[in-house]
Amino acid sequence: MKKPRAKAGPMTEQHSSFFWWEADTLVVNILGKPSASRDAIGKPKGLQLKVSVTAAPQLGRATDHMVRFLAGEFGVSPSAIEVVFGRFNVNKQLRIKAPQKLPAVFQQQTLL
Repeated sequence: MKKPRAKAGPMTEQHSSFFWWEADTLVVNILGKPSASRDAIGKPKGLQLKVSVTAAPQLGRATDHMVRFLAGEFGVSPSAIEVVFGRFNVNKQLRIKAPQKLPAVFQQQTLL
């Protein structure tokens, strides 16, 4: 017997982009690439944004490094970025409180 699907609500609502706003907080779905040759924000892949970091995927160190890297890219302190899920996984969701600047890939998506 099939399980009934959950109704769309705050936690299950579907989005058509890799990011969305909740008041002044930017929510971003990330596809991480650890052990890369350089730290970089890539292109969207489906409903995720590719982000590469040089740190190795050991005990969440790559995620910690990604948070520090993205903090500089968004003009916020690392404490303004919350890892909602995916600390030990390449699939992540981040909440960035009141970003001061947006990388180009976010500005391109808002124009579409």
